[in-house]
Amino acid sequence: MMEPSSCDTFVALPPATLGNRIIFGKNSDRPSDEVQEIVYFPASHHKPGEKVECTYIEIEQVPETYAVVLSRPSWLWGAEMGANEHGVCIGNEAVWGREEIGDDEALLGMDLVRLGLERADTAEKAVNVITDLLEKYGQSGNCMESHMAFTYHNSFLIADRKEAWVLETSEKRWAAENVKEGVRNISNQLSITRVDRGHPEIKDYARSRGWWNGEKEFDFAATYSYVNTARMTATRGRYCEGYKLLKKHEGRITAETMMSILRDKESGINMEGGFMTTGSMVSILPQDPSLPCIHFFTGTPDPDRSVFKPFIFVPNITQLLKTSSPVFGSEDPVKRKPRFQTKPDRRHELYKKHESAAVLMEGSKEKGNELQKQIQNLEKEKIDEMEHILQSGHLDVDRAVNLFSQCVEEEICKYVPKD
Repeated sequence: MMEPSSCDTFVALPPATLGNRIIFGKNSDRPSDEVQEIVYFPASHHKPGEKVECTYIEIEQVPETYAVVLSRPSWLWGAEMGANEHGVCIGNEAVWGREEIGDDEALLGMDLVRLGLERADTAEKAVNVITDLLEKYGQSGNCMESHMAFTYHNSFLIADRKEAWVLETSEKRWAAENVKEGVRNISNQLSITRVDRGHPEIKDYARSRGWWNGEKEFDFAATYSYVNTARMTATRGRYCEGYKLLKKHEGRITAETMMSILRDKESGINMEGGFMTTGSMVSILPQDPSLPCIHFFTGTPDPDRSVFKPFIFVPNITQLLKTSSPVFGSEDPVKRKPRFQTKPDRRHELYKKHESAAVLMEGSKEKGNELQKQIQNLEKEKIDEMEHILQSGHLDVDRAVNLFSQCVEEEICKYVPKD
């Protein structure tokens, strides 16, 4: 099994933020050669008895699914992170604890992210959707496009315009914590000490395994993981570093603050190496329901060398062609058994152009600095444009249809060498 590596997901709620907004952010840390795509799926109605094919298993479809925008490893069905038309955002993390992880193919945590977004119009309903599916179908299966087994249980950070929930799992058992204000982050360890909602058997099961004596106060993270929770915020780990960065900016956190946290290399949050940050997301969820939620995605590795591009849900969104990877259908090596015998080229157009630009940036300091300045200016321009929408309350729906795609085009233009 691979060495534990994971992601970092953050949320900040008033009074930790400026402007009565909830700010959500996530870095997806995955194998460095894995392509992350940004894809949009419109809302849809489904016939009774219809099934939906997830990464490894088929499950029952629901009558209606909501529109979603997803950042996902391009070989699978689910997502690392994303948002839906109702302003719900979800990011997941790999977690390891006392409970062994099964070898069977079931739902991946990433499938549960997408299912939660497609089926829930609030953060708390997403907790219900994910836990119901977890109890019914379980979670397991290889989480990497490789012969090497990379398996884990999952934690989730789920936010909407009003509140956030942390949901942590151990096999089919789970605990959830409600976050109403301030800051919260999750990394690759169980962290819930105060259980607001939980699987009916979490205490009895822990007692039966000898993990909890039933006398001292029940602490989910301490009971179900190997981590000493008292040391969790005191040790130098990404969980601790992320929490410190949130606390440092508490009271004045904006989308740009969250982007700067995701770009932080010193803390290990912007991960480098064999496992690296392959995609990033930041969302602004205004508490005023008359204002649009704005979701920024990179769709490229290393947020420090990437552009956070804005997406707003409106009817008739232009398909995100230049951040969508090639599709291989039934011939995809993920679909054929034995799985992962070959690895096709899954790079989308933005990924390819970004990859070429990264080589240029490494090869020439002068050209690299110039290009870095250009992409930073492009991002700043888009952030200012989004801020104007939130301040004025006016959204040009016709422009929003192409908002993300147009920004991708502008980014690609920066990467194309000038004669």
